[in-house]
Order: sequence, then C-alpha cells, then structure tokens
Amino acid sequence: MDDQLNSYRKGVIAALAAYALWGFFPLYFALLKGVNVFEISASRIVWSLILVVIVLTILRQWSAFKATLTTRTAVIACALGGLILSINWTVYAYAVSNQAVIQGALGYYINPLVTVFLAVVLLRERLRPLQWVALAIAGLAVVILTVGYGRIPWIALVLGVTFAFYGLTKKLGKAPPLEAVGIETGAMFIPALILLGVLAQRQQLTTTQQGIGTTALLMGLGILTVIPLLLFGYATPKVPLSLMGLMQYTNPTIQFILGVVVFQEDMSPTRFIGFALVWIALTILAVDGLRPARHVRAVAN
Repeated sequence: MDDQLNSYRKGVIAALAAYALWGFFPLYFALLKGVNVFEISASRIVWSLILVVIVLTILRQWSAFKATLTTRTAVIACALGGLILSINWTVYAYAVSNQAVIQGALGYYINPLVTVFLAVVLLRERLRPLQWVALAIAGLAVVILTVGYGRIPWIALVLGVTFAFYGLTKKLGKAPPLEAVGIETGAMFIPALILLGVLAQRQQLTTTQQGIGTTALLMGLGILTVIPLLLFGYATPKVPLSLMGLMQYTNPTIQFILGVVVFQEDMSPTRFIGFALVWIALTILAVDGLRPARHVRAVAN
C-alpha cells in the first residue's frame, strides 16, 4: 500500500511539473522575439529529435523503439501526430510573438471541449446531458469572444483543435511516450531541415544573424519540449484519469495569468465574460467526468 501511495504521489508531482512547464512556455518563447516562427517550430523538431536519440541511447531503449516501428498503426498515428504537432507549435510561437498569449491559453482551455466534440463526430460516442450543456455554453463563449476580439479567435481555435486531434492520434497509436516523441519528430525531421535550408538560402535564418545566444535558446527548445512530455508519460499510468483531467488546467491558467500580468494583454469586459463562460463549461465537464469515476470506485469497493 505504501509503495502504491508513493508511486501515486510521484505521479502527481510529475504531472504538475509537466503542466507547469507547459504553462511557463511563453516566458521562454518571449526570449525568441524577432525569430521567424517557422524557424522556431523547425528548430524545436530538430533539437527534440536529437535529444530523444540521446535519451534512447543512454536508456538503451533502441530495441523498444524498433519494436514500436513494427506496429503499423502506431507509426501512422505518430507520424500524423507529428504533422499536427508542428502546426500547433508554429501557431503557438506566432501567438507569443504577436501578443496573443491569452488567446493561446484559451486554446488549451477549450481543448477538452473540442475533444468531447470530436468524440461525438468521429468516434460516434454518446454524450451525457451535462456534456451537451457544456458544449452549448462553450459555443456561446466562442461567439462572445468573437465579438470581444472583433474577429474569430482563430489562434485559440487552431490550438484547441490541433491538440485535440493530437490527443486522438495518441489514443489510436498507443505508443510509449519516448518512442512516440521519436517517431513524431522523426516524421517531421526532413521537412524541418528543408524549411531551415530555405530560410538560410533567403538569408532569413536567425542563427546566422543573431549570434550564439539565440542559437542556444533554439537548441534549448529540444529540452523544453521533451522533458514535460517524459514527465507526462511517467505520470499518466500512475494517476487516475479524472485527476489528470483536472490538473491539465494548470497549464492554461498559468498562461492566462502571464498574459494579463506579465505581457499586459488587453482583457475587455466582453472577453472576461467569454472566458467566464468557458470556465463554467469546463467546471460542468469536470463535475460530469468525476461522477463515472466515483461510480467505478463504488463498484470496485
């Protein structure tokens, strides 16, 4: 029992650390202001893959990686996940570079709601009444936020939708965390190199213009990307899914606070109303999600 409790505590700490690291990403990306967002995304792919190769070598996990490569479903799902993740990373870098951190936070707030919507449309899952209520409130929130921003909050929608589809590839592929990151970044490695080559040919590559400091920051993106993913992968089997679902809001909450306090982005009353509706929808979704978990525990006892 003590070992199980200790494992649970380590899992919770790892999950919170992963979500907190993701939440503080805007502070790191702000240091890359002036760098082409495509260069940021491509560099993130390249250095993440290099770090995964190093970790696989140190942990002697190459046999497990090769075994994953023999599973066609896992390879296809991870490769598709890599493409989706590249879009997500590029838009996220654009958000931070263009003073849209709060919109980025909104994207990760609405992600669970988008996931529920995809479950209905693609997986033909039946929703419970409270889930329908949450989706309706979220839809109203998007309309109000569109009015507040004066345009459709496309950054939030793209981030929310791409990360939801990325989660779907994880569900379908079922590859171990480290191996999955390796395949995802490996699938996009050549396109990333080509993109960096094109930027270099056009003399738009920051690493050749802004010195070693910027180069070091771009290299650091690999560590910044892989560590939270490994922490998340470590935590997932040790922590109940219901608790993981609640802890995931740590990330956008930190980003939201940074957007308001550090980056001092504008939050009009209309935007606050939109965000409040999103938070209400998420609360309903969380309460509804905890009910089946309690039922399962009651049956088990």
